[in-house]
Amino acid sequence: MENQRYRITVAYDGTAYAGWQVQLGARTVQAELEAVLLRLGGGEIKVNGSGRTDAGVHARGQVAHFDFPRPFAVKDMLRALNAWLPVDVRVLDVDIVPGDFHARRHAVGKEYRYFIWNHPVMLPTARLYHLQVPHALDVKAMQDAGRLLEGTHDFASFSANPSRVVESTVRTISSLEVTASEAVITLAVRGDGFLYKMVRSITGWLIRVGQGEVPACQTADILASGIRTATVPTAPPQGLFLWRVWYPKHSALNALGILAEAVLFAAIQGFCA
Repeated sequence: MENQRYRITVAYDGTAYAGWQVQLGARTVQAELEAVLLRLGGGEIKVNGSGRTDAGVHARGQVAHFDFPRPFAVKDMLRALNAWLPVDVRVLDVDIVPGDFHARRHAVGKEYRYFIWNHPVMLPTARLYHLQVPHALDVKAMQDAGRLLEGTHDFASFSANPSRVVESTVRTISSLEVTASEAVITLAVRGDGFLYKMVRSITGWLIRVGQGEVPACQTADILASGIRTATVPTAPPQGLFLWRVWYPKHSALNALGILAEAVLFAAIQGFCA
């Protein structure tokens, strides 16, 4: 019998992980998933993610695929995976997809969200999922700077390692929203792809703008320079979530489900209550 390809949507708390990708001697999300598939009798199976997340970064909507050598109903696969996975990794959704579907190659867009706790006192339960900035940030200035990053640009100056080998440092940000609700400021960034630590670098820059250290209009100059300097800091990982991944033809893959999104977002925002 031919292998069956499955697509999964995965959420995880990245606090205790060295990132998504398998690393020798380190605990990773990919390794946890592959260990469960081995336990389910699938043998050595590679789980292919839509992209990597770094150590300490979380996910609400990571997408991955794998081939399993024997038939499993999607509800049984979902139940089995979650029965054996650690509690900080959950498979939210399982689908059977065509054998040519590829979680990384077929992705046409992603959304990341970064959560900032903008208050002198942070709830202890929020510390692993927010960056605390105790002094009030100028959200309007951050919004103005964010708009200058929308569109298609060379984002080399917002890549933490511009010397890293990539075909191009040109990316398109379709939207960059900065919103505030009580103590939490949320950055929601959507684009066709992201460079290494690009969202965290953008966040670090926008925080500097919000603190009044640099004017919003200087964003255009930093972008045009194409050179990464210490002027653009990299925000720490704990506030960052891979929120969603989009695909062109597999429309069902674009809908994680309103309920799943609402539940997780309410849990994150609920730290303000």
